[in-house]
Amino acid sequence: MSRLGLDRAGASTWRSSHPAATGSESYAAGRCHSRVAEEEDPIVQGLMQDTPLTLPHFFHRAERLFPDKEIVTATAVGRERRTYGEWAERTRRLGGVFDDLGLSEDARIGTFGWNTARHLELYFAAPCTGRVLHTLNIRLFPEQVTYIVNHAEDEVIFVDRSLVGLLWPLLDTFETVRHVVVMDDGKGDVPSPDGGRAVHASAALLGAAAPVAFDVRDENRAASMCYTSGTTGNPKGVVYSHRSTWLHTVGVMTADSLGVSEQDVILPVVPMFHANAWGLAHASVAAGAGLVMPGPDLSPPAIAELIESEKVTVAAGVPTIWMGVLPELAGRDLSALRAIPCGGSAVPRSLSEGYREATGLPILQAWGMTETSPVASIGKIKSTLADQDEDTLADLRSTQGLVSIGVDFRIVTQETTDEVPWDGESRGELQVSGPWIAATYYDDERAGESFTEDGWLRTGDVATVTAEGYIRLVDRTKDVVKSGGEWISSVELENEIMGHHKVAEAAVIGVNHPKWGERPLACVVIAPGETLTKDEVLGYLDGRIAKWWTPDDVVFIDEVPKTSVGKFSKKDLRTRFADHVLPDTE
Repeated sequence: MSRLGLDRAGASTWRSSHPAATGSESYAAGRCHSRVAEEEDPIVQGLMQDTPLTLPHFFHRAERLFPDKEIVTATAVGRERRTYGEWAERTRRLGGVFDDLGLSEDARIGTFGWNTARHLELYFAAPCTGRVLHTLNIRLFPEQVTYIVNHAEDEVIFVDRSLVGLLWPLLDTFETVRHVVVMDDGKGDVPSPDGGRAVHASAALLGAAAPVAFDVRDENRAASMCYTSGTTGNPKGVVYSHRSTWLHTVGVMTADSLGVSEQDVILPVVPMFHANAWGLAHASVAAGAGLVMPGPDLSPPAIAELIESEKVTVAAGVPTIWMGVLPELAGRDLSALRAIPCGGSAVPRSLSEGYREATGLPILQAWGMTETSPVASIGKIKSTLADQDEDTLADLRSTQGLVSIGVDFRIVTQETTDEVPWDGESRGELQVSGPWIAATYYDDERAGESFTEDGWLRTGDVATVTAEGYIRLVDRTKDVVKSGGEWISSVELENEIMGHHKVAEAAVIGVNHPKWGERPLACVVIAPGETLTKDEVLGYLDGRIAKWWTPDDVVFIDEVPKTSVGKFSKKDLRTRFADHVLPDTE
């Protein structure tokens, strides 16, 4: 039996047998068991139709109601325009391609591609035929790609022609892949077949395939899987069900989340291989929104031009993307733009305010993880707080905001697991639960490290929460600087340093100190054309932070190393500066 059988057995069956989800009196556990109680007592049964929450519903809705809406893809040879009607017909044929290739009923279908309409076809053809979409992160190290392909047991990989050069050297390391399908995005050469695997052109396969019907009845069936970026050890697999994806999609469409609607034109700069493109690929189809796919060119001028020329209303990406795009927006017509969601790492207040000054729109901070599908909170301002002064509002916008409807959270002390006060100061680990939050990792013995005994996901984030419920991430548990038994938030220090107009980027790490255990070291990237000294940086921080938080040293670097999903790679910085000797500040 497939190892994915666990994810298809049904949530109630798994919960009743899993020791981490039983015997708890927590609210989340109570919700999990309420369905079982209702089944035992027919008196409390509702009289509604038992319609499964599966992805064909979103597909059929777009196909029937919005066949003339457009999906635009920027390619190496120009922009391709395709209506939802044309996309739907190709997606049905793609389901026929899976059959023609002889893929199993629950085949894992790997994708190695940019954000394109072709990738969107795979987003729906795989789960809507009962198979499992497996997006491969093109920025992982080669050995990590090999690990996740073999661990997931992919049977086929669809790859953009422009990315063949990255994938081809790894083919001999893939144990279960029988087919490679090349999607022509206008650039790159395709070598001869190698290693006994069949290599196909996607256009030829689609031309020969017959369209298929989409009908999935089990909402707990696996729909897709995505692996964490693997900053320590091998990446860990998260398997999403149709039900979890359906509910997350509706959550993203609510007004107090990203509010995706039919009137929108969505630009997902966040990759489709990273945490489901933050749900925007599914939500756009479900709503019938227009889509603009950026393809391989994610340069600031290209993104800025797409926003203007395609009249984008919602553009979503990580902070490093928006740092580069901001200078490119001067003089452009951005009147259609209504929201700039940003996540992946903390958004510096200076960046958000920079967008407010340039466009009238502050960045809309969102928070989530691969394990949370991913959107779990949004930095919207409550109506009861809207009359606050601009400085207070800017401070609120710099938080991770309020949890999404459907998500529960708690912030607990690691010593006692008691919840910390909602005072905006007390710190603890952020833990979450809900219908689109992972319950475990796929076939991975490390799952016990990330989930509590009563079933909550341990995020690894250190957070505070205000009396109004606004969550602020102050660090990762592995990134806090532990000085003399007290925690210093590297994130808060970074945000303050990046408020200096001569600073492009800044990352703070802890380095060894003979007396205090660790002290902060600031790694600073100077803005182009500027000069900056250590004393200027430290002088700028004076009065902005607690005195004892002041970094013991400042080093200037060419760039902050990034992870495969665009976050600061502090692991690399800690390795680089492991032997750094701090100046004597006693």
